Amino acid sequence: MNKKESNIIFKCSNCGFSQPRWLGRCPQCNEWNTFEEAREQKGNAKLKVNDKQEPISFNSISIENNQRYITGISEFDRMIGGGIENKSATLIGGEPGIGKSTLLLQLASPSMTHFAKGHTILYITGEESAAQIKERATRLNLETDGIQLLCTTKIENAIDVMNELKPILVIIDSIQTMYSYDTGLIPGTINQLKYCSNELILWAKEHNSAIIMTAHVTKEGYIEGPKSLEHMVDTVISFERNNEDLRFLHSQKNRFGSVDELGIFSMTDKGLIPVIDQTSLFITKRTEDLPPGVSYTPVFEGSRVFIVEIQALTIPAKASISRVYSEKIDNARVNRIAAVLEKRCGIRFSDQDIYVNVAGGIKLTESSIDAAIATALYSARTDIPLPPKTIIFGELSLAGEIRSVNKVKQRINASLGLGFTNIIAADEDKDIIYKTDLKQLIKYTFSQKSH
Repeated sequence: MNKKESNIIFKCSNCGFSQPRWLGRCPQCNEWNTFEEAREQKGNAKLKVNDKQEPISFNSISIENNQRYITGISEFDRMIGGGIENKSATLIGGEPGIGKSTLLLQLASPSMTHFAKGHTILYITGEESAAQIKERATRLNLETDGIQLLCTTKIENAIDVMNELKPILVIIDSIQTMYSYDTGLIPGTINQLKYCSNELILWAKEHNSAIIMTAHVTKEGYIEGPKSLEHMVDTVISFERNNEDLRFLHSQKNRFGSVDELGIFSMTDKGLIPVIDQTSLFITKRTEDLPPGVSYTPVFEGSRVFIVEIQALTIPAKASISRVYSEKIDNARVNRIAAVLEKRCGIRFSDQDIYVNVAGGIKLTESSIDAAIATALYSARTDIPLPPKTIIFGELSLAGEIRSVNKVKQRINASLGLGFTNIIAADEDKDIIYKTDLKQLIKYTFSQKSH
């Protein structure tokens, strides 16, 4: 029998301290029950990199090789900053069944993307079988020439194949399934995620390749694992959906582009299709008059303007304490605006349960939506609808002032383009009704005829 190539050790999942026996408390970081079984490799199974690095002159650094791979999927390219950067690592997080694997398979297919043609793409999966992935590609009618599929969960096996094929793009689905003998036998631990991600990122930097990894998310919607995982990669993408077939891709971190761009897709039987006409995507089409509690406002997502519909509803509180129910707009913001309305306009919200929604399921964080929220809440509380074809935007202060926001002309043009003729904001422009005070805004808006 050959001598064993590895010995069993116990390693702290918090700080990485290792020793030959299990301990209840780590002597280095003082955390309890953090020791996990691992194997100490005697061989040279790790990724080989140059351990010694020499400093170089800043002026001698060339960026010519740092090119982007244009995928041809317009919404993905826009969101990520113009294409996938080589020598980059991207992390995509989303709930189960949202379409992460579908998106990655489309990125790998020459029939969908430009850069995949003539190059090797390596798709590494630890969650699905080869037959399942082949079945999906067939159902989506995708070309698979140039795609190499590897079903494994061992990082050492993946690195060996990557060294052999030298692919231009490596897809890992998902990083939580990968493990190394060096850090234990259980995938998904903190040490496993750090170690496997680091090995993949180092390989991509040295071989002019790009890595895209999918990640599981918690029930709160955050990427599962240590926060350091998000610091290690170059781009972090959140994959979300509304209650229908729309999918939203947006960057939470991007070293090569803006984090403000939003990619919008529709999930169909042919896969994820970019939504081209997005201007009125978040507006409910109505044939009758506008109901109470609805207002419209223009918001910026990256370089594009969307007109969104904010909906509000108020009912008497079911308990002694009123509550705010709002998924797409922060509860604290809704509470603050209701408090300003109560103080400055004398309309009571403290005995009301408040419900706020955004049509289309898009999340809003801009301060420019404050004035529109205020009018929607007032309309819901008084049961008086806003006048038709009205757009309202502006930031609301605690003193009840309406403040100006940026990119006013773009907001005006988008509103006029959709037929909104009554634009109210705190900006002096010929197309705007100028209001700088919440009382003035409420009085002017709801004194107009609704029909």
